[in-house]
Amino acid sequence: MQLMFRFILTLLCWIWATPVSAAEQPTTEPLRIAVAANFHGTLQQLISRYQQQQSQTFLLSAGSSGALYTQIRQDAPFHLFFSADSERPASLEQAGLTRSGSRFTYAEGVLVLWSADPTLIDARASILFSQHFRHLSMAEPRHAPYGLAAQQVLTALELWQPLAQQQKLVRAQSIAQAYGQIASGAAALGFVALAQLKDSAGQISGSYWLPPAELYQPITQQAVILNRAAADPQLLAAAEHFVTWLQSVEAVAIIEAAGYRVTNTAH
Repeated sequence: MQLMFRFILTLLCWIWATPVSAAEQPTTEPLRIAVAANFHGTLQQLISRYQQQQSQTFLLSAGSSGALYTQIRQDAPFHLFFSADSERPASLEQAGLTRSGSRFTYAEGVLVLWSADPTLIDARASILFSQHFRHLSMAEPRHAPYGLAAQQVLTALELWQPLAQQQKLVRAQSIAQAYGQIASGAAALGFVALAQLKDSAGQISGSYWLPPAELYQPITQQAVILNRAAADPQLLAAAEHFVTWLQSVEAVAIIEAAGYRVTNTAH
């Protein structure tokens, strides 16, 4: 009996002392993701589906791409950055702050003029030209790509200066805040992402107008793995696995259903 006890004890010690490879060892630290506000809800859906297959945990921080970019440059503890543009991820790459070769296009955004009032916006966006509204909300163009796209649309329609002079433009800190202002009625209408409006059945409440794509530059949304993940083999493996899955047929279907176009091109 004593001999058997010693054998079991020796076996347990051997098991405890045996190192587990990075591929086998579960990642206990969550992947920290900085995500543009327009993609926050979609990313939550993607993570929910991913976690049905993997035990990885995540911590999301949503905001304008410009604000998140600034935080990353100031050494914020993020492992992945999902921007609403391509310029900021490219800038981080050029600064040597990313995993080499990790930058890729995960979606192309679609801009929409929206009102919670189902009768306000018609198929020609006549309300914009009549200017019979008090406030139009949009994300700040300097920080949010969707805000810049909204500015480009209004400029192309020769409405930017008149609306600015009449102080009808409300500049939100992010597209999420712009959505909140419109949904609450604080602003009669405004520019948001199509993906923010679709419900689980793909329906949109209120009224809306899709500006012609030629009125604004493509909203190419790119993601990148940051050096903070690249410095840890387990976190890097987890980040790369998630990024690879995001380019799968399963994930692309979720992204497209949310209201984005997908090209899936690496850079």
